[in-house]
Amino acid sequence: MLKNDLILKAARGEKTERVPVWLMRQAGRVLPEYRATRSRAKNFVEFVKNPELACEVTIQPVDILGVDAAIIFSDILVIPEAMGLPYQMIEAKGPWFEKTIKTKADVDALHIANAGDLDYVMQALKLTKQNLNNRVPLIGFAGAPWTIFAYMIEGSGSKTFSKAKQFLYTQPELSHLLLDKITQSTINYLKGQVASGADMIQLFDSWAGVLSPDHFYEFSLKYISKICDAIKPLVPVTVFAKDAHYAVNRISQINCNTIGLDWTINPAEARKAAGGKTLQGNADPCLLYADEKTIVAEASKMLDAFGKQSYIANLGHGLYPDLDKEKVKFFVEFIKSYKA
Repeated sequence: MLKNDLILKAARGEKTERVPVWLMRQAGRVLPEYRATRSRAKNFVEFVKNPELACEVTIQPVDILGVDAAIIFSDILVIPEAMGLPYQMIEAKGPWFEKTIKTKADVDALHIANAGDLDYVMQALKLTKQNLNNRVPLIGFAGAPWTIFAYMIEGSGSKTFSKAKQFLYTQPELSHLLLDKITQSTINYLKGQVASGADMIQLFDSWAGVLSPDHFYEFSLKYISKICDAIKPLVPVTVFAKDAHYAVNRISQINCNTIGLDWTINPAEARKAAGGKTLQGNADPCLLYADEKTIVAEASKMLDAFGKQSYIANLGHGLYPDLDKEKVKFFVEFIKSYKA
């Protein structure tokens, strides 16, 4: 029995005594403790594949920042790797794929991943669940199929993902074939995460914002919806589609519990569009560079706008590495102490 299940209650739309809070990228470089653990692995990919180290950094923010949930430390790119497309993480540049998807033969060669192909994540979840000792829920996650597709075609990060978008325009049928394979792999992976101890799942569509609304609905939301249909009967599901502020109402119509919001959307407008669904977000991470007085003023405004119920406080994207740990902690403590 979880000692603190506020986030699960909020996701299910149940009454909570206060607003729960966790932060995207809370297990990361903002914590000196994370950097110390990270230094024990040869490189990032090895770090992700080490269940003991992943468990350690997953729990650090719970102990240090006092957040209401842990999110398993991993990477969205474990899925393309499990499907047969290995990646490297280049320091100061980001992910890089030596091989990318160009033809139907490339798509046909991909393997539909099963949870067993990602056993190191399952072991990390089991270990973390055990070591958390029911203090807070454990969130599992995956990248949304479009975001994974974008990396598999592009081979690295990009401002425009023009190669990936070119693929959608010039080879729509093959695009759907690849997205379907990614979706099946992701469903298998997330079912494995739930079986290994994840209490909740978040889908990250980090590159939703480079798509037109029509392309987002056809090549992204359609596949997110399939994943939600498979996972929501098991645990609550959050969909975070960055920069897709126009789509809140359409996202509210799929089988998810919570809609994650970035900082570009007005909370009142999001509430109106969300059809009663729980909302999560949406402080600008750059707010945490400000002084405490400004953090209090802006966080209060956010909390008042969203209201106390059916709401999970978070940032509108992940913590930046150069933020001051004490400011991050102050933000979390302020949210937890807030009385409307």
